[in-house]
Amino acid sequence: MIKLITDSSCLYTPDEAEQMGFTVNPLTVTINNKQYNEYEDINAEEFIELINNGHVPTSSQPSLGRLSEELETNKEHEVLVLSMADGLSGTYQTALLAKNNVKDNANIHVVNTKTLCGPHRHLVEDVLKMIKENQSLDKILKTLSEKMNTVHSFLLPQDFNYLKRGGRLTPIAATIAGFLKIQPVIKQTADGKKLDKFATSRNFKLAVNKIIEFYKPILNKNYKVYISHAFNLEDALYAKDKFLKEFPEI
Repeated sequence: MIKLITDSSCLYTPDEAEQMGFTVNPLTVTINNKQYNEYEDINAEEFIELINNGHVPTSSQPSLGRLSEELETNKEHEVLVLSMADGLSGTYQTALLAKNNVKDNANIHVVNTKTLCGPHRHLVEDVLKMIKENQSLDKILKTLSEKMNTVHSFLLPQDFNYLKRGGRLTPIAATIAGFLKIQPVIKQTADGKKLDKFATSRNFKLAVNKIIEFYKPILNKNYKVYISHAFNLEDALYAKDKFLKEFPEI
């Protein structure tokens, strides 16, 4: 039996995961010196409201003690831990520490997915499917590696005041960017560890076009595209429509 454990970067709640047969350990977020477990102590609406009220959250990895206990409980099985991208989060390093806290841990396999959110969710769903099909652990790990090498992730930040408050953008740059309505396009690096500038556009729609141009030589019916949004459904639906028009088979 293979037991799947992951973190809430995969966009499943702990309760949803339990019903589906795997475990989600919530990431934590600290706001005003108060720590919250994602999906348990704070939901997405409350999180966004705190940001809109001027607060700057800091995120961190799941609880080391909680994950160590989970691994200890399941160590009689083959345990597969899928962690969000190392470098963007300390989650992978925490999983390695938790594994080291367990004696006789040869059956515990920690994987740095090199991704987060939509692609992370996709990997979780693939692993669950392969477990139900009684696929071997070696086959599952091989499939994960192949899929992780085909992931591309982009970010279109729009709240320049938030970037200014978090120290990611100087006040002058934030003011200029907001005034000129500049839309930066950020891309996750190939190793999954960083976010780097990909392009700059005059507006959101032109930024979407630049991302689509990147994908034209790549996308086909074997690919899945996820569009995540922070309650900006209008722009998300615009991007979805543009992608489906350009790539009707995805």
